[in-house]
Amino acid sequence: MEAGTHTEHIVHHPSVWIVYGFQGYIESPWTTTPMTDTELTALLMLTTAASFTPGPNTTLSTALAANRGLRGALHFVCAVPVGWGMLFTLCAAGLGALVVAVPVLRWGILAGGLAYLLWLASRLARSRALNEADSARLNITFWQGVALQFLNIKAWMLALAVVAGWIAGRPDATARTLQILPLMVAFGFVSNLLYALVGSLLRHWLAGPVVDGVATGDRLLVFNRIMAGVLVLTAAWMGASALGLCTTGVAA
Repeated sequence: MEAGTHTEHIVHHPSVWIVYGFQGYIESPWTTTPMTDTELTALLMLTTAASFTPGPNTTLSTALAANRGLRGALHFVCAVPVGWGMLFTLCAAGLGALVVAVPVLRWGILAGGLAYLLWLASRLARSRALNEADSARLNITFWQGVALQFLNIKAWMLALAVVAGWIAGRPDATARTLQILPLMVAFGFVSNLLYALVGSLLRHWLAGPVVDGVATGDRLLVFNRIMAGVLVLTAAWMGASALGLCTTGVAA
């Protein structure tokens, strides 16, 4: 080889790039085109509207914190972004297209999600004392919270919208997915934490009014029934939205 010449080697194996790419030894095959200001603004607006408006996750975060305190709701608050991140990643990898293409899967997710929300609403509507909420009525584990994301039609709709608008069909789809994923996870965590904080601040007031030195829990019963009603309305909206999507798909 002549002196002063340089041979550039581009290694395409992802695992090799992970080891050496950050040190500048080889060129990364995962190049991505940065989002334009318009793309980023649209993504932030969509994610904000979907994450901070009431839905199954935010309603449960509020109810759990109001009944069990912020510490008692944190496991669910953390489960939401974990499950949501998994769902978004799988949709970007092609699961979303499969669910849309296979009616049995789509209807199975819808039926499971609606049944679970209505079951939670029925249990929540009967809780009027804080100690009742600490028992099995609102005993949603971390992994149940993760699994709930896969039955959440609102989460599916957001994942499919983001994948269709910002990822699908791009040559840098993998890099773009890794770019958007942290943003999705952050929105999922912050929105549910905010709702949980509101619920925890209302906790002691909801335990009243106090009669003869005893907290009656009448306010908590009303609050829980309102939250249960929100879950029922959410289930109705999810069902109507899914039926609209199915009708649109059939018509197309």
